[in-house]
Amino acid sequence: MEVTRSGHVVIGVDTHKYIHVAAAMDSVGGILATMTIATDSGGFAQLVDWASSFGQIIAFGIEGTGSYGGALTSYVRRQGFKVIEVSRADRRLRRLNGKSDTLDAQNAARAVLAGFATAIPKTADGTARMFRQLKVAHDTAVKGRAAGVGHTQSDAYPRTRAHPMGNHEHDTDQARQASGCIASASVRNTERLHPLHTAYAR
Repeated sequence: MEVTRSGHVVIGVDTHKYIHVAAAMDSVGGILATMTIATDSGGFAQLVDWASSFGQIIAFGIEGTGSYGGALTSYVRRQGFKVIEVSRADRRLRRLNGKSDTLDAQNAARAVLAGFATAIPKTADGTARMFRQLKVAHDTAVKGRAAGVGHTQSDAYPRTRAHPMGNHEHDTDQARQASGCIASASVRNTERLHPLHTAYAR
């Protein structure tokens, strides 16, 4: 018996580090097929060609668009397709129902088709990426400038260790020397002003 199809499909993708598992789901006929691809440009191109063979693509429902699915998300968008971010299945439920990458991909497609998944993933391309790079460069420059200013101030005003006793003795010696100089100067001034008194005193 031939399954009725609408010709409009949603592609659900369960993403991993080295492979992605995809499932094609017709809006009327249900799951059509599944496939596994490598996580490189060749695998991404293979996925798009495979998905297009089932009809008009409504959207790609991709898990982990900010991590393992990031590169695929960017690729699919550049091909002109809509991407919906799908939350990963609850781990507790996955343990109860059995862990299956194929089942996760199918559930991702179902979530998009049923309207449960509607989030649009953040873009990592174009203007948004440029602004993020500029912000990183700005923050780095500010930190470098602050570190440079702190270093300059440290050189201009070096810290000295406190030696209370040593400094006190040094200051006392200087005071004694100053007193001696003042006394000598006073004697010379007295002799110059009162020569007779000085001679008599001798």
